[in-house]
Amino acid sequence: MARIVWTEPALSDLDEIADYIALDDPEAAKGLVRRVFAHIEKLVEHPKLGSIPAELRPVKAYRQIVEPPCRVFYRQSEKVIYIVHVMRGERLLRRKNLTRKS
Repeated sequence: MARIVWTEPALSDLDEIADYIALDDPEAAKGLVRRVFAHIEKLVEHPKLGSIPAELRPVKAYRQIVEPPCRVFYRQSEKVIYIVHVMRGERLLRRKNLTRKS
């Protein structure tokens, strides 16, 4: 079993996305946050559940969980899973967003 650790930048990323959605629909924003956390909790039992982001292949250090409209990036170290970045799915991933946050 793994333990989940959210980095502060990843929590801020998710918060910014939820704040933007909440401008039009506060309930949808709450639902998104609940779905993201529920999806991430599955990593405790199945740490390899996420896919390797196409932009990062062949590097396998990071994986992603997709919970529309978000992509949640994480890396595993021993028995700890670090959530390092959250972004909207339509945006382009930049490697610096992962390395400066992990």
